[in-house]
Amino acid sequence: MYKSLFNQRKAIRFRQFTRKGWALFACLGRVVTIGVLSVATLESATAAHRHVSTDEQQSDSTQTADKEATLDDVEVTGSRAPLAVGQAVRMVTVLSREDIQAAPVQSINDLLKMACGIDVRQRGPIGAQTDVGIRGGSSEQIAVLLNGINICDPQTGHNAFDLPCDLADIVRIEVLEGPAARVYGTSSLVGAVNIVTNASHGLNARLEGGSFGYLSAAVSAAMAQQGVSGSYTRSDGYQRARSGALNSDYTGGKAFYQGSYASDDVRLKWHAGLSAKGYGSNTFYSAKYDEQYEHTTKLFAALQGDVKGIRPAVYWNRGYDRFELIRGQEVPVPFNHHRTDVFGINLNGHFDWLLGRTALGAEFRNEDIVSSALGEPLHNPDGNYVSGLNRSNLSFHLEHNLLFRQLTLSAGFMAVKNTWNEMPFTLYPGIDAAWRLSRHVKVYASYNSSLRMPSFTELYYSVGGHKADKFLKPEELRAVEGGVQYQSPVLTAKASLFHHHARNLIDWVMDTRASEAVWQSVNHTRVNTFGQEASVDVRLPSLTIAVAYCHLHQSKDEADYLQSRYALEYLRHKLTARSRLQLSERLALTLDYRFQDRTGTYTDTQGEVQAYHPYSLVDGRIDWRLHPCTFYVEVNNLLNHRYVDYGNVPQPGRWLMFGCTVKAF
Repeated sequence: MYKSLFNQRKAIRFRQFTRKGWALFACLGRVVTIGVLSVATLESATAAHRHVSTDEQQSDSTQTADKEATLDDVEVTGSRAPLAVGQAVRMVTVLSREDIQAAPVQSINDLLKMACGIDVRQRGPIGAQTDVGIRGGSSEQIAVLLNGINICDPQTGHNAFDLPCDLADIVRIEVLEGPAARVYGTSSLVGAVNIVTNASHGLNARLEGGSFGYLSAAVSAAMAQQGVSGSYTRSDGYQRARSGALNSDYTGGKAFYQGSYASDDVRLKWHAGLSAKGYGSNTFYSAKYDEQYEHTTKLFAALQGDVKGIRPAVYWNRGYDRFELIRGQEVPVPFNHHRTDVFGINLNGHFDWLLGRTALGAEFRNEDIVSSALGEPLHNPDGNYVSGLNRSNLSFHLEHNLLFRQLTLSAGFMAVKNTWNEMPFTLYPGIDAAWRLSRHVKVYASYNSSLRMPSFTELYYSVGGHKADKFLKPEELRAVEGGVQYQSPVLTAKASLFHHHARNLIDWVMDTRASEAVWQSVNHTRVNTFGQEASVDVRLPSLTIAVAYCHLHQSKDEADYLQSRYALEYLRHKLTARSRLQLSERLALTLDYRFQDRTGTYTDTQGEVQAYHPYSLVDGRIDWRLHPCTFYVEVNNLLNHRYVDYGNVPQPGRWLMFGCTVKAF
């Protein structure tokens, strides 16, 4: 289950000879603290570009106010400067490799459903298209990172989770809730999700099959710090169009390569990947047409370095998107074609001095699109690409951390300038504080701010019953949060309160009174979100039980005739529970429960306005390990409940899957 990182280890401190002028420790100018690191910790502890966990662990030699150095165990997200777990201010929720392997899921999107602060709105199963939001925000408002590299799609947030890696490649998923511009840049309006991968040594394979013609196969191999993986998935889908044709089918493939190099002075990491899929979009964007189809292709490449604490990175992402309102027919409605290119380069570093740890850096990011529908007319059209737009984002950040024995203070800002609409340099500050009351208890408070530039779709998509506004303002959000956490080897408990104040929030709205109603992209004036979260996680040798609850309330009231598509259709209540029981040395059972109650309405195929109804879902998995194989059976939606996450897009009922994984060596 999800768990928040927290300091758990004692350290042995050598003080006997520190005050002697001839002592080695005196020459270092520090008291040396030696932490106890288990093998499991060494395998999973990492530190990252942008200080998101991606690399092998390095000992922390932070110079505190009393000039003591501590070798702690894990560096975590939540700040620009790498901080050890015990010094971290903001709480980072982590899904470990063990949790991923035990979960009854088929995609990364499904993994996130059990995080109580995350809203996973599914249009299609097995990762066809899923919108992921955090704390009442939409899919456009979160930063998605792969090994610390921002892979957000400027065309639309619908395609943000078209990832090239397979579930078996992932060592953990990290979630930071709340705005953090100074940490993640201009995409993290309400939070961020970082997917961390690592090449698993040896040869691994997976084969799955199940309901609705579902078939999935994957293979990966790694040695000498180099790894490759590939996967293929297909399904006939769970429903048909009125004509009888398939309209929720899926076919997709992924390929991923990652590697690293390390010497005494230089460390390098790189990855390259491909994701390609096509899926029946039934009524995703219009209830009138039930044979929509979409095909997307994503290419990823990144190189990251670490030279004595200076961390440069360069990356390039390309995306292709073809949407067919009537599958296979360009008459009477032509297909929509889009191609996006994102190039980025950044430089980050930190240094320690008498008053703590300071981090600073800069990033340049260029976003470009050519399209059949988005952007300004091109002077030299190229086939289907007749419009386009290019914009650049330049940002600088500065952060300082004061590190005391029980208190950590972290403050900084990001300065941003975007060429779109001639946006001037704007500052977005933040400050965090954490007080360690004891070895197990921590209280924390924070104030942070962030922004998000409108997507190309929000600016220019004015076809098919939509009317966009190319003069939209950037979204801005300021948030305060406070909480307390208790953690021991057996019990983890956490409670928090937060308030988000959003200005110029972007959404698609429809005036249902109009004779020919259309969806319009608009800036809402102000939206206030109040929320509470609480979670309890108990881990015993043969039993794990975790329960979490999140409640949200947004104060902006919409008129009855005004329908919101994304921003105000939030989860008012979300309750999750997971239990994993080790029945024997080889046999284990996992059960997941999720209750969701969503606000908002949608217009059905008869033209009637319908409210979203609350629903409960149960997923289960039982696995049997017989080295080197693991055999398992999974059931999603065990109780066969009928529900919708989006209006007029029914979700599948009970879905049975069975499979086997093999680890050759």
